[in-house]
Formats: sequence, C-alpha cells, structure tokens
Amino acid sequence: MKFSILCAFVVLLVALAATAAPVEKQVEIVRQEADVAPESYKFGFETSDGTQHDEEGQLKNVGTDDEAIAVKGSYKYVGDDGVTYHVSYTADENGFQPVGDHLPKA
Repeated sequence: MKFSILCAFVVLLVALAATAAPVEKQVEIVRQEADVAPESYKFGFETSDGTQHDEEGQLKNVGTDDEAIAVKGSYKYVGDDGVTYHVSYTADENGFQPVGDHLPKA
C-alpha cells in the first residue's frame, strides 16, 4: 500500500514537472550586420524563429545646439499567439513614433 502511494506521488511529481517546465526553443542568428561611422550607423539581424530588426541612424545639425540623432527602423516577431507582428518606427527630436497594425491609433 505504501509503495503504491509512493509510486502515485512520484508519477504526480513527474507530471507536474513536465507541465510546469517551459520548453526552450533553440534560436539561431541567420543574419547579422553592422556598419558604424562617426555620424551614422546601420545594423540588422534576423533569427531562425522569424524575428528581424533593421535600423539606421544619423546625426543631424552636427556641431550645433540643435544636434540630434534621427533613427528609422523596423522589427518583426512572431507572438505567442502565432501572429507575426510588424512595427516600423522613427525616433528623433519629436520622440519615438511606432507604426503597426496592432498598435492603437492616435
């Protein structure tokens, strides 16, 4: 009787551990590039799970009181719901401005 209860308890623990432990997926970098210059940069990467990010930035009004960086970019990823989300954005003296079908409109 004690052995049966012990076996049932062990089976229960194994089942709980199997359902509680997240399954980690191996993701590989399939593309990676970068180009950095004194007044600009550009980078991009893509992974085997469909994630992708590309961005470029450039200094504006170099050497003045209005010097700022202007950035344009985009990224995409597959959400937990299986949907691929795309976001494009600019970031400059006017702030970060993302655009995507899934984002609320102002």
